[in-house]
Amino acid sequence: MRERAAARILVAEDNDTLRRVIVQALRETWGSVEEVASGERAIARLSDSGEDAYDVVVTDLRLPGADGLAVLRAAHARDPRTSVLVMTAYGTIDSAVEAMRTGAFDFVQKPFDLEQLELRVGRAVDQRQLLDEVEVLRAERAGRRAAGAIVGRSAALRDAIDLARRVAPTRSTVLITGETGTGKELIAGLIHDASARARGPLVKVNCAALPETLLESELFGHERGSFTGADRLRKGRFEEASGGTLFLDEIGDLSPPIQAKLLRVLQDQEFHRLGGTRVLRTDARIVTATNGDLEAQVRAGAFREDLYFRLNVIRLHLPALREREDDVVDLAHHFLGALCEALERPIRGFTEAALTRLRSHPWPGNVRELHNTIERAVLTCEASRIGPADLSFARASGASLESAWRPALPPPGWTLRDVERALVIEALQRAGYVQKEACKLLGVSRRKLNYMIQRMGITHDSWRRNRSPGRGGDPPLRTP
Repeated sequence: MRERAAARILVAEDNDTLRRVIVQALRETWGSVEEVASGERAIARLSDSGEDAYDVVVTDLRLPGADGLAVLRAAHARDPRTSVLVMTAYGTIDSAVEAMRTGAFDFVQKPFDLEQLELRVGRAVDQRQLLDEVEVLRAERAGRRAAGAIVGRSAALRDAIDLARRVAPTRSTVLITGETGTGKELIAGLIHDASARARGPLVKVNCAALPETLLESELFGHERGSFTGADRLRKGRFEEASGGTLFLDEIGDLSPPIQAKLLRVLQDQEFHRLGGTRVLRTDARIVTATNGDLEAQVRAGAFREDLYFRLNVIRLHLPALREREDDVVDLAHHFLGALCEALERPIRGFTEAALTRLRSHPWPGNVRELHNTIERAVLTCEASRIGPADLSFARASGASLESAWRPALPPPGWTLRDVERALVIEALQRAGYVQKEACKLLGVSRRKLNYMIQRMGITHDSWRRNRSPGRGGDPPLRTP
């Protein structure tokens, strides 16, 4: 018989002599062959999330503890790609048909020739490996498609996307960091789509959106009667995400008790429903995200150090939009096209002054703020192109503004009056010399800005009339 690639095989047979003969024959070709003497033990082996799934399961139809059909269902629950070969001593057509309908790859009737069994096991291994290759190709295509949906060409963003695609096929836990609005959920979706779990569910939970008691039930589920209002059993997100990916956003907001329960799930893949005693297992791949500093929380005693190390196996950081100036215009055009189609607005693009203003804004709200800004502009613009007057930026919190820009002393020789004049000129330039928009940037009234323009002798050819030079003797600012 020709040499075959390595495969992991489980043989479930209660006849000790026959089981040893089968195992010895299969090990000569495939090496990794395990054996159990009951259906109950076979199901326990198949349910062990700490092990890789078996490529092939060879099971007798009649077994103590659980029959071969139960073993077949357990194998496919663990991994639908596992090929299951059923042995039957009864030779009834009904038994064979039922096994095939349940999803068996093939069946063999006892007594059988060992070469016949090896041949069918070989075909089962080939099918499993073919399915693996298909999954890899599908995941690679999905990863390319998902990566292509993330707009941006800056080096920092492409590095983050490349890392996400490299770690996607693994089972490792991923921690995504970055400010609010940088696209952490989008990257989590890319990791899921580019993995072998893409056909499984992607379950998302915002840990900051629910109080502790509700979050515990959301994650782990609850039994009927476990608390007031629990009138029925409810599966948790860990159960729903088994075989797929569980994305936990704002992980830094977890309370200490839930941190302890999450640590146990990561260590043992085991948990209890709220109010329950039965141990449940999950095969969910965990991806988490935070906009905070978990290391600082660990130092402050607000976050468990052992849980942090469990989560921080693969760390993936998303840069802020202000660090990706090359991406602002690309994202703006992308959002414009999508919003014009969705809102049925005939807008063809941006003016150069509008693009200049978009580039110069610090974007404390990152990509989410940019999307909202373009949406407002699409809804309010009355021209064929969006101009600077159509762009209005939401006021950010003091903390966000502080992180986006810090004032600095001017170069030697500059006076406070020089700094004030430079700020007024920069605000006018960002606003495309639309004084109403410059007022918003400076936080002053229209009358105050007019006074400052006259005093500083600033003028522009687009204004209806030139301002006279200010009393202070500053030469008028003229731009082409």
